[in-house]
Amino acid sequence: MYLESTCADVSMVEWEKLMFGAKKYSSRKLVKMIKTEMPELYEGLSLKYPNPYSGNTAETGTHYILVHSAIEYFIRKGGLR
Repeated sequence: MYLESTCADVSMVEWEKLMFGAKKYSSRKLVKMIKTEMPELYEGLSLKYPNPYSGNTAETGTHYILVHSAIEYFIRKGGLR
């Protein structure tokens, strides 16, 4: 899994494609995976502290979507780039 982009990095058309079919996902579970697999992102976003946007965490068939500070982080499922 790796950070593919944020909502600030993509066009509205691409954002709609990335969000298509998004379903709620456990923020707690995703943060735990990020801590293990992407420690630099975990530290960079200070995910050890409460996140008021955690209720917006979602997943699609290809991505996990973490919302932090009103920014969507599109984390690609699977292997390295």
